[in-house]
Amino acid sequence: RKYSAVLLKPSNENLKLLKKVRDFVAFGDVDNETLKLLIEKRAVPISGKRIDSTKIIDQLENKDLLSLGIKPFFRLHPPRGGIESKVHFPIRKGVLGDNKNKINELVRRML
Repeated sequence: RKYSAVLLKPSNENLKLLKKVRDFVAFGDVDNETLKLLIEKRAVPISGKRIDSTKIIDQLENKDLLSLGIKPFFRLHPPRGGIESKVHFPIRKGVLGDNKNKINELVRRML
């Protein structure tokens, strides 16, 4: 979906999946500070209870978001300041593909 985020573990299967869809999605490595902001501001609990972001980040290594009581996707706002869509190469529009650590800036603008 447009303007949504999903967290994936860096396994071989997920990296192959990202390689196939790299022309349609933006992806990269999210740091802990951005992940904490994402969970605090945009996580939706399944049971209606409060969310403790530091506890969830600690348990995220062993469990997935659904088993921690959070919906496995995050709905985001369109990026404040816009998307750079005028790139010198007309094939690649916007911020699609592997953005490595620049994805953190993009996600923060979308919170």
